[in-house]
Amino acid sequence: MSRIGRLPVPVPAGVEVKVAGRTVEVKGPRGTLVRDVHPDIRVAVAGGAVTVARPTDQRHHRALHGLTRALIANMVRGVVDGYRVDLEIHGVGYRAIKQGRQVTLQVGFSHPVEVTPPPGVEIEVPQPNRLAVTGTDREAVGQLAATIRAIRPPDAYKGKGIRYAGERLRLRAGKAGKAAGKA
Repeated sequence: MSRIGRLPVPVPAGVEVKVAGRTVEVKGPRGTLVRDVHPDIRVAVAGGAVTVARPTDQRHHRALHGLTRALIANMVRGVVDGYRVDLEIHGVGYRAIKQGRQVTLQVGFSHPVEVTPPPGVEIEVPQPNRLAVTGTDREAVGQLAATIRAIRPPDAYKGKGIRYAGERLRLRAGKAGKAAGKA
């Protein structure tokens, strides 16, 4: 039995979970999330908790069991607390400017890069060198943060670029460092 899949997902007060066929809908204070589950997996709501069951112990059913439970738990947490990914911009002259919903990034290219978030996801710019991606859908928030980071990933030699907050970089020595090490 899957250690993750067998755990019931507690439903906090103020959150409503509906299961209709293959569709699971979670409503909460921050919004509504809807997801279709695999037709072999059974989802039930009883006693203030959501349980997930699988039909057999085949490998793909075991994998879907834990996955489905984790996705539903993420939906419940998203409509209650939401998700947030912080990004940092490092580099001289690198900055972010918010104009409406759209964010313009100046990250060393000859042109500004514009990023428009999908519905349900917001980008905050508390400082010109910091970004925060927030929303209720964990998958959408993480994907947008990864897309923004991929615009200018951190450079291994100088450390310039966009990185996750708290991400540690090991800077490489470069040519001058290699020559100094041989002496």
